[in-house]
Amino acid sequence: MGAKDVEIGIIGAGDMGMLYAKRFRKAGYVVNLCDTPEKYDELLEKHGGQGISILRDGYAVSRRSDIIIYSVPAVIINKAVAEYGRATKMGAIVAGQTSVKTPEVLAFEKHLPEDVHIVTCHSMHGPNIDTKGQPLAVIRYRSDDAHYQLAVKVLGALESRMIFLTYEEHDRLTADTQAATHLAFISLGTAWSLQGYHPWLNPQFISGINNVKVAMALRIYASKWHVYAGLAIMNPLARKQLQCYVVSMTTLYKYMIAGKCAEFRDLVYRSADFIFGKDRSHKKILLDDDVLEQLSLSRVSKSQSKPNSHLSLLCAAVCWYKMNMSPYDSLVCQTPPFRMWLGIVEYLFCSQELLEESIETALTDRYTQSEDLVFYTAVTGWGQCIELGSFEGYQERFEATAEFLRPKLEEGKDLSTMILKKLTNA
Repeated sequence: MGAKDVEIGIIGAGDMGMLYAKRFRKAGYVVNLCDTPEKYDELLEKHGGQGISILRDGYAVSRRSDIIIYSVPAVIINKAVAEYGRATKMGAIVAGQTSVKTPEVLAFEKHLPEDVHIVTCHSMHGPNIDTKGQPLAVIRYRSDDAHYQLAVKVLGALESRMIFLTYEEHDRLTADTQAATHLAFISLGTAWSLQGYHPWLNPQFISGINNVKVAMALRIYASKWHVYAGLAIMNPLARKQLQCYVVSMTTLYKYMIAGKCAEFRDLVYRSADFIFGKDRSHKKILLDDDVLEQLSLSRVSKSQSKPNSHLSLLCAAVCWYKMNMSPYDSLVCQTPPFRMWLGIVEYLFCSQELLEESIETALTDRYTQSEDLVFYTAVTGWGQCIELGSFEGYQERFEATAEFLRPKLEEGKDLSTMILKKLTNA
């Protein structure tokens, strides 16, 4: 079956759905696209005449397409497949683009006809990143060889680096790379919002690895809330990571305010030795000073910068240590935020001078301890929201913080993209 013989259907015309539609059309495939019925006229006006067939709903897409990709939020995947799955063309291949595969596979099992093949996928990046060279999880769940090979061939149009996994392996890797990473970044944003200051104006966040923290937090808050809520709440393997990060944060902060300096140092250095080894001075790092200092949102002079405890990064290392997990094992399925996160944690722990400054600031600086109290509160608040499984609460918290950070969201997204390019080419 050649490219002209395959019709690809995409249900969901959000950012990722449009990215896929354009890439497949560019490769010569017939692409059928829909969003919710009430958005049909708007979608037709905006994208009609671009070589993509705009259809009214998922029924129309499912009836005529040879490969159907559900590009919808994880929170509504079951509803979408329940509504449109029965219209799936006989012998078609069905995939999903959600970041959590367990509920997606369950929805496919429950609502798709038995004569349908299931080869699902997940591009491990956002819509503002070129698919070329980025990790793409490919999951063969229910398919004969011929249809599986066809799915792989079609997905090859994305020019991504394919990683072949089971859906259980996928959810474990995404939990390892995304759960605590996202919790840290969204908590930083919430802490800044609660204190009423923008980080690019605060001397504690204007240089070095703080540039990356700020840029990546802004990148996340420039995205849609459901992207992160689905992973945190619906991935059955993410809860353990999230709980560990909250517990690690609680332990470190209690040591700080109780004056348990020896216990604090011991935990931090045990974590450092476990992850990075005892001799860290010659370890290759993912970020260098040139990258960190060239890219900044702040207009405050670097000479005015103040030490930072980097409690969010210390906590990340402690969390990995407590879970007996090496973050380097997860680079095979890395996302851009995780690569950045590991890069700045590594940068901190592989610089003895900076690590000591961080520890001393955490243990002795009363202003920093008051700042970290708000961060600790943000982490535990997000942890409780996720533990309760509250999508509504997650959305409200996320959008309130995003609104506070709005003046720099687009600039932060652009800056983080620049950092990612530097990182990729390093």
